[in-house]
Amino acid sequence: MPRTLAALATAALIATPLMAQEATMPPDAAIEQILADRIDRDHANVAIAVAVIEGGVPRFVSHGTLSRDDPAPIDEHTLFEAGSITKVMTNVLLAQLVVDGRIDLDAPLTDYLPQGTILPERDGKPITAFDLSTHSAGFSGLPETILAEGAANPYSGYGADELMAWIAAYELPRGIGEQFEYSNVGVALLAQAIAHVSGKPYAELVQQQIFDPLGMTETRLATAPGDIAGMAQGHDAAGEPVPNWDMDAFAPVGALVTNTSDLAKFIAAASGAVESPLAPAFAIMLDRTRPAGGPGEVIGLGWFNLIEGGRDIVWHNGITGGYRSFAGYDRKTGNGVVVLSSMVTEAGIEDIGLHLLDQTLPLRPQPTPREVVEVDPAILPPYAGQYLLAPGITITITAEDDRLFAQLTGQERFEIFPESEKRYFFRVVDAQITFADPVDGAAPALTLHQNGQNMTAIRVP
Repeated sequence: MPRTLAALATAALIATPLMAQEATMPPDAAIEQILADRIDRDHANVAIAVAVIEGGVPRFVSHGTLSRDDPAPIDEHTLFEAGSITKVMTNVLLAQLVVDGRIDLDAPLTDYLPQGTILPERDGKPITAFDLSTHSAGFSGLPETILAEGAANPYSGYGADELMAWIAAYELPRGIGEQFEYSNVGVALLAQAIAHVSGKPYAELVQQQIFDPLGMTETRLATAPGDIAGMAQGHDAAGEPVPNWDMDAFAPVGALVTNTSDLAKFIAAASGAVESPLAPAFAIMLDRTRPAGGPGEVIGLGWFNLIEGGRDIVWHNGITGGYRSFAGYDRKTGNGVVVLSSMVTEAGIEDIGLHLLDQTLPLRPQPTPREVVEVDPAILPPYAGQYLLAPGITITITAEDDRLFAQLTGQERFEIFPESEKRYFFRVVDAQITFADPVDGAAPALTLHQNGQNMTAIRVP
């Protein structure tokens, strides 16, 4: 999902000045070459499906196979996990309730939850729907039971009662509305309010108000364990097959299973290129914004909006255990793009989506393949611990079963792999960690290398 370590690399994509905006999207052959280079030349994915939408009309280009072991080609009807693009759907439901006058974005969220619901406050200020929608409510991190699951299928079976109990006991680390921090908890809480006000379960709402009106007949939510026919196999950064995710209370955060055929319909409606009953809701989603994480970037109701360099690109991405996704449109041209892929890699696919929308945004250079070396497992425990990277942000290193893992505050835990005794690398993003020589059995510091920066983090007790 976006704003993990993997998404930090995306910030490097959006610093190029706008030169000449082109209203014409690249031809199919050029898109096919991009996908072939990424999959066949760079071995940086297994399957990528693209939709480009001009004047509300989609074109589809796909490359790759259902899995490394299944040579069947993918197409626009192949299903993928879309991850956090689900959050945009959730915010469309919110926008519709705002249009209907049933939710005030600035009212305390407790007004829209069952009587007696306890939410954290800070300095006497309550959390609002706008705070949650813009990831500014002050939530940091995930419930400990979810974090402990790793990336295998972390949200499966985590219910609403458990979520609300965790939220009731949570202490906000900062003031509400003061700072952007991407939060799955915040959107899951927002969905609880949407369902309560609507009087219907989330899955029923998204089906009736979005999928059905837009003709998204092949899209569904993965809310229970089990295989879904027609899906591409998901793969981790090493290219190994991984299980699909399913979600309960966090379904509004990332349970979307869809294809480029259906998401193209959604983007065509969101951009206003085609008429839909959701037009009033789409229209207000960027009326109000707050600063987001990247340079020249703001966030409205769910959508990120890249306005750096005169651009006006609306987008969201998604990352699950075995898939990455991108969906967005250009507010100036009305053009839209969807990119779905079946592998979580350092390269990602966000650069493809942004490049197709604005060809002055470059495709990201692919990282040099890194080789794992064997190290003595006895050297790993001294690296375990917490390291302060910035105020309120730590990197937690754990050593388990002769493997090393790293977790940034509020993000998922990822395995890091040795390329020497002291230097380790991520496979989900182009980032590395170098540990200082241990002193009295513990490394006193580490250095995070990412986006051309070397950031030192000091061990904390």
